[in-house]
Order: sequence, then C-alpha cells, then structure tokens
Amino acid sequence: MSVDIFPPLMFAGLVVFLLLGFPVAFSLGALGLLCGGIAIVMGLFPASFMSALPMNVFGVVSNELLLAIPFFTLMGCILERCGLAEDMLDSMGQLFGPVRGGLGYSVIIVGFILGAITGTVAGQVIAMAMISLPVMMRYGYSMRYSTGVLAASGTITQLVPPSLVLVVLADQLGRSVGDMYKGAWGPAILQVLLFALYTFVLSRLRPQDVPGVPKEARTLHGWALWRKCLRGILPSAALIMAVLGSMGGLPFMDHAVATPTEAAAMGALGAFVLAALHRRLTWPLLNAAMAATMRMTAMVVFILIGARTFSLVFQGVEGGPWIEHMLTALPGGQLGFLIAVNVFIFVLAFFLDFFEIAFIILPLLAPVATKLGIDLVWFGVLICVNMQTSFMHPPFGFSLFYLRGISDTLARNGTLPRKVESRDIYMGALPWVAMQLVLVAVVIFVPETVTALLEKEKVVDVDKVRIELQRREGNAPGVAPEREDPSRLFAPDPK
Repeated sequence: MSVDIFPPLMFAGLVVFLLLGFPVAFSLGALGLLCGGIAIVMGLFPASFMSALPMNVFGVVSNELLLAIPFFTLMGCILERCGLAEDMLDSMGQLFGPVRGGLGYSVIIVGFILGAITGTVAGQVIAMAMISLPVMMRYGYSMRYSTGVLAASGTITQLVPPSLVLVVLADQLGRSVGDMYKGAWGPAILQVLLFALYTFVLSRLRPQDVPGVPKEARTLHGWALWRKCLRGILPSAALIMAVLGSMGGLPFMDHAVATPTEAAAMGALGAFVLAALHRRLTWPLLNAAMAATMRMTAMVVFILIGARTFSLVFQGVEGGPWIEHMLTALPGGQLGFLIAVNVFIFVLAFFLDFFEIAFIILPLLAPVATKLGIDLVWFGVLICVNMQTSFMHPPFGFSLFYLRGISDTLARNGTLPRKVESRDIYMGALPWVAMQLVLVAVVIFVPETVTALLEKEKVVDVDKVRIELQRREGNAPGVAPEREDPSRLFAPDPK
C-alpha cells in the first residue's frame, strides 16, 4: 500500500468507527494503535517512532491550561443548581411580560447571562425549560417559538466568555485565552441581537404567537421588581468581570493579572459565594456538582489521549501534508478554505461533540490556516460560532434531546397542559439554526466583528530603525574612544 493512500484510508476508518457508535475516545486510541502497527509492518515509519506516544500523553495530563476546564465546570455546575436561573427568569419574565414577545426576550437575556456564568448547555436548557416552558404555554405562546427560543438560548453558552469551548480552542490553536475571549464578545452580542430581532419581527407579523403576559399575572411591581432583577444580575456580573478581567478577557483590556487556571479557580470560589448568598450551598448540591465535574473532566482527558494517539500516527504517515495539499488546492484561496471548512464542520457536528471536533479536526486545520495567512484567533471564534449549531440542528442536536426529555417529564407530572410533539421541537429549531448560520457568514465577511476588540499587532518598519551608539565619558565628540590594552586584563592585582 502506498503512503499516499494511507492517510485517507485512516480518516475513512475513523468515520466508520464513529458511525458504528463506538465511544470516540476509545475509537481514536484503538484506531491509532492499529494503524500504527500496520504502518510499522509496511515500513512507513520505524517502530521507534511510536516511542513519542508516552511523552505526548504526558503532555496532555500536564497541560496547565486545561486545568481550567474542571474549575469552570465546577463553577457552572454549582451556579446552575443554586436557583440563580429561577430567580432571574422569574424577575425578567415579569419585567418584560407586558411586551409582546416579552417572555422570549427574557429567555434570550437570561440565556446570555447564564451562558457567561455556567458554561453548560445541558443544565441551562433544562433549567430554563422547566421554568419558562409551562409559563409560555399557559399564556398562549407558539409551541414552535417556545421550544426554539429555549433551545437556542441555551447554546449561547458555547460562545459567551468564559466558555469552555474557547479555552479548548485557544489551547489547540496556541493562542491566548484572553484574546479568544475578547474576540468572542462581538459575535456573542450579535447573536443575542439576531435572536431579539427575530422575536421583534415575529411579534409584529404574528402577534398571536408571542402575546404579552396579562397584568393580573404580574405579582411584582416597581422597586420590588427591580430589586429582584438586580439581585440576580449584579452578583453575576461582578463574578463575570472578576474572572474575565483577571485574565484580560474583557474588551479594551491589554494586561492579565492571572492565568486562565487561576481565574477559573477564582470563579469556582465565587460560585460558592453566590450559592451561599442564595442560601442553597448544601451538601447534595456540592456532591452533584463535583460528580458532574469529574465526569466532564474524565471525558475530556480520555478524548485528548485518544486524539493524541490518532494524530501522532496520522502525522507519521504524512497525513498533515495530505490535508494541507487538499485544502490549499481548493479554489478561492482563503474564502474557499473557510467555506469548505465551515461546511465540513457543520456536517461533522451532526455526529461529533464540540470537544471531539476541537481535538481531532482543529490540529489538522490550524497549519493550513496559518499558511493561508488567517488570524488564528478569528479562525477559532469562527469555528466556535459554527459549532453552536451542533446543539441545534435536527435531528441530532443535543439541545433538542434535552428539551425533548424535560418536556416529557413535565407533561407526565401535569406541569404542561399537553405533550410537546417532536415535530414542534424540530421545526421550531430551524429558524434559530438559520440565524446561527447567518452569524457564521457575518463573521467570515466582516472579520472586524472579532478583530475590532483585539490588540493590534505592532508592525516595525525595518527601514526606519536607527541604532545609536553611545560614546564613553571623557571622549570628545568625533574622537574615537581609546582601546583597552588586552594585557591589562590579565595584570596581577597590585594589592
């Protein structure tokens, strides 16, 4: 077998393993070792090449940046269980309730805020659906709009700093986490504005789908309502500012005072404080949060180890040059590469989680993007925007699965007046997926949405560089300094 066809066969084998439903981490590791053995037998590389594998694995488990993942996960797990979502949705719902589409606006805004402090799609979708779906159905909201806005608002957490996705992308692309966070603020805010604009247009074209909440249903008014809103928003905003500001992840900040791991640890501590302020810091909450953190961390580490095994063998059989040649030969240069990559990742997102895409695919794409002169921070944020759709597009979107499960539970408990049909969930998701794809196009064609908040690189004009030599004291201008007698350097000490 020629080395030219080994990389595509190896990649095709990975696709087959994944379609068969085997766990991704073990599929990657097993396929990498199997293909490594075949490559050694075929003489594509020596057996000593595989001796680099232990050091690659050790590099994974000793990566200090990835230590931020369990801290951010613990922070999110505590906050999603401490009642913050309930308080914010209740107060925001009453604040925006009189407006047509007001419950939709409240879900979008709370989804944005929770996305910045929890970072977990599953908990966010489930929490918001448990609270808001019965209320929206009670007041006559369209079922398709209700399910769509709840699922889409949960996926915002993938893009809003301090997102776990952005931490992983920064690690895989070799860029600063702070820069990745600053670059993501523009698309995150644009995503919220797109969702709000859709709600506004729908409230004008089909007001019966998003009616206002009756006055008698609003129990809080005046300062009492504002106080409840601020009680949920201000502590959360303070925590976000502290975590992101310490690592230089806020717009117009050029310096960091903490590493991402240190900032994540501070965020976890802040989550404990917020849970205590809500008087819900209990042992069951801590036990559930730590168990969820352990599962997430273990999954990430095993996927990383499997991905390193696969990528080592793939690079050994010249898979990197094969990918580079295939992508650089696409028509259209940078634009052709970006369109092809985004279509490819959109299709992969039907089957793979964002961690798997980041660890398997991104290391293969980054060298090609660098060769084409693409800014890797912008490229990483663009991929993150695209990977939002992995949670939304029917029929495999995880947000839709979470919504399906919690809606069935609520219907069995009698909380919902009727069962939510799968058709409504899937059809309701389509407009929101379209808006996410619109954002992908905006980021591609208007890169300033990402780069405007990044620190501009200083370009040095070498033709204007001047090197000035300082003269020694005691020498007149224009007079060459006296040369040191080398023999005096080795003269005996007169003392």
